[in-house]
Amino acid sequence: EKAMDDQRNRARAAGKFNVDYNDAIRLKGETEFTGYEQLAGDAKVVALFREGEAVEQLNAGDTGMVVLDETPFYGESGGQVGDSGKLITDTIEFEVQDCTKESKNHLHHGVLNAGVLKVGDNVQPKVDAEKRRATAVNHSATHILHEALSRVLGKHVQQKGSLCDADRLRFDFSHFEAVKPEELQQIEQICNEQIRLNSEVRTDIMDIESAKATGAAALFGEKYDETVRVLTMGGDFSVELCGGTHASRTGDIALLKLVSEGGIAAGVRRIEAVTGAKAPQFIDQSALQLEEKLREQKAKSRQLEKELEQMKAKLAAAKGADLLSNAVDVNGVKVLAELLEGIEPKAL
Repeated sequence: EKAMDDQRNRARAAGKFNVDYNDAIRLKGETEFTGYEQLAGDAKVVALFREGEAVEQLNAGDTGMVVLDETPFYGESGGQVGDSGKLITDTIEFEVQDCTKESKNHLHHGVLNAGVLKVGDNVQPKVDAEKRRATAVNHSATHILHEALSRVLGKHVQQKGSLCDADRLRFDFSHFEAVKPEELQQIEQICNEQIRLNSEVRTDIMDIESAKATGAAALFGEKYDETVRVLTMGGDFSVELCGGTHASRTGDIALLKLVSEGGIAAGVRRIEAVTGAKAPQFIDQSALQLEEKLREQKAKSRQLEKELEQMKAKLAAAKGADLLSNAVDVNGVKVLAELLEGIEPKAL
């Protein structure tokens, strides 16, 4: 788990090209996010950066950042990773490898594969739809998992961090002890019950005071705008403030399988899970690993049994030599009569 965390940090650092957001990057205005409704569109390039410095154009092969006036690319926030995809025209292809937020702007990090990209150019942003769908499904599953944890472990459970990407979800929460196996089983069952209900994932936009009145869960210490998005699943099973992207129905999650649970700090636990196609893949892989482990244990057991038989035979042979002194002469015939217990037929 530690190695995986280190690798994720390296990958995220590489995805952002080690850019230091200092005074060299000054952004005005804001990027209009259109990604709730669409995954493609038309946009205008309002700023370009190479190695943290503002430039007027990027050339083929350049690594840099692109700021658009509007974008369907989700910028990393709220535990959800940024989208990837492409910005294209007839002659230009900019590969977006990550998208982050700086001030109120979306920064599209990537590499210009072809053409020359200039400030003022019109481009067509296209989000990687499959990655977005898988990420959105995991984000929705995180909300269901949060509520299931609260119902099984207690109302003291609070979110302490999360990460949702296309491969899995990770959720950190406050709890004072390791989650018991039977509790994990119950949490997983509750999550999958909600998934099977296939209820609508509803988003309502309202002012912050109205949102609080609904009882929507919010992150402690998080700053919210006056207008917020309230996400509801399973009727009133889960109600939370969230600006991320989500599935249309809980059934889109298909299946949730818990992968691991452990402590990461005093009073903070971390749980990881997979959903969708990743869940049966994980189950199949776990079954294969278990089968291989059983085969190894069976082979080891056979080897130990063989060694034990050999040892018993040696002991029996040694004992047999001692028994010869107990033989008696019966009408010229040597006779040995002994009661031996715990001796296998082969050793006898």
